[in-house]
Amino acid sequence: MKKKSFFLMLLSGMLLWGCSQPPAISKDEIAIIPLPQKLETGFGYFVMNEKTQIAFNQTDEEVASVAAYMREVLAPATGFKLASGNASKNVIVLMIDEAISGNKGVYQLDVKPRKIVISAPDATGLFYGVQTLRQLLPVEITQNTLQAGVEWKIPSVSVNDEPSFQYRGLHLDVARHFFPVSFIKKYIDLLAFHKMNKFHWHLTEDQGWRIEIKKYPLLAEISSMRKETLIGHGGIPPFEFDGQPYGGYYTQEEIKEVVAYAQSRHITVIPEIELPGHTVAVLAAYPELGCTGGPYEVVTRWGVFDDVFCAGNDEVFTFLENVMLEVMELFPSEYIHIGGDECPKTRWKACKKCQQRIKNEGLKNEYELQSYFIQRVEKFLNAHGRQIIGWDEILEGGLAPRATVMSWRGEEGGIEAAKMRHDVIMTPNSHLYFDHYQNNSKEEPLAICCFTDLAKVYSYYPIPEALNNEEAKHILGAQANLWTEYMKTPEHVEYMAYPRAVALSEVVWTDKSLKNYDDFIRRLKVHLKRLDGMNVNYFNKDF
Repeated sequence: MKKKSFFLMLLSGMLLWGCSQPPAISKDEIAIIPLPQKLETGFGYFVMNEKTQIAFNQTDEEVASVAAYMREVLAPATGFKLASGNASKNVIVLMIDEAISGNKGVYQLDVKPRKIVISAPDATGLFYGVQTLRQLLPVEITQNTLQAGVEWKIPSVSVNDEPSFQYRGLHLDVARHFFPVSFIKKYIDLLAFHKMNKFHWHLTEDQGWRIEIKKYPLLAEISSMRKETLIGHGGIPPFEFDGQPYGGYYTQEEIKEVVAYAQSRHITVIPEIELPGHTVAVLAAYPELGCTGGPYEVVTRWGVFDDVFCAGNDEVFTFLENVMLEVMELFPSEYIHIGGDECPKTRWKACKKCQQRIKNEGLKNEYELQSYFIQRVEKFLNAHGRQIIGWDEILEGGLAPRATVMSWRGEEGGIEAAKMRHDVIMTPNSHLYFDHYQNNSKEEPLAICCFTDLAKVYSYYPIPEALNNEEAKHILGAQANLWTEYMKTPEHVEYMAYPRAVALSEVVWTDKSLKNYDDFIRRLKVHLKRLDGMNVNYFNKDF
């Protein structure tokens, strides 16, 4: 009888133990974008509450900044303050572990019911671990108001993750249409949420100059304003205009504010100052820098225009050097983008100064004159510890010695540059121009042309098959571009950028072998609810 009772007690205990075992986590519960390189699920959940603490080395300013950021993004929806502490349970640990190796941004995340540990060799990795943690929480976490009745539980997982490419970028043209600092910050927040690390800020164009340069005040007074703007498509005459003055520029204090904001989110802001073409707005204020002497006016429609900087005039290079000195003070980025694209040679062919420059420098033609122009600017920036990026036209006439090429007219320019052992960022208009239509053009707001849907973006891979292993090392990553001729509002920019930018984040982060479009769509359907919380006006018609 005693023996039977003992076995009954043992069986009862086993049943009770089985009932108390935490539930196994299914991978179908996980909807992280970009997909981590390695993720394993465990049992049970960590439940965050008002008593949850954050443990970290408070003497490390960079780690403390990540902790402050985590509190900032988790507090609005939860109401939790997440005090600092070193509890043994109900704690989130941010830990620097220099033994962890991998690409810049590598991190490990270990979630168990009693404790969460995010570890990385540097603060950047910890920051990306926090983004993954945010996406493991219920989707309401992105709301900016207190969410009642939500259990803030995080599934038990083990994540080992790192980016596949070191350059993961998104561009924004603020010259055709100008956007406020508040929106630029939101744009940066969305980049950070998707583990992107480069914001390419296109600041100058024929249609407007958007950065204060103290040495040249007429850039703000004259070059930042156009008298009116084209109505309708830029390629279809006759042209109509709205008759409304349009303009705006960022003060140097606003630039500093944006750069600091991006740095706190581990994003580098790369400014673009266009040269030698797309410079009519400058010439409107300083006509002596053009070949004809003007008069010029800030352009009111879209396209490519013959008036460019005079390559034979040394005053142009003095102007650019002075501008770049102020730009470098504002932007700590190693890279300065100098444009170099779409520079007609019409004025140079008729300009005595330009033709004399060709003769004096022993150049063959106007294409080599453009190369001379680019290389002269590059030498100045190199002397100040900076590197240039240029659009793939900078290959024409001879590539500047240390230039990085941004390949936009397909991949050909990038392939050519990589074979020359120059670094390359892929931005082909075939896949990564987000000013293209993403649905039936008859049902969509006016766009420039073409069709680039979500599946096409997701299908892209930045390393062309034409490159061998050594050449492929020069492909730094990829970037999508948003040219804003037809995007007048922040809401329209968001509509064109998202969710295509979400797809791009996985293209540049996740190993090619792990990509699966059907699974991406499964995760995206959850992810869009997070974007709802962030008030993103994304496209959501047909995936």
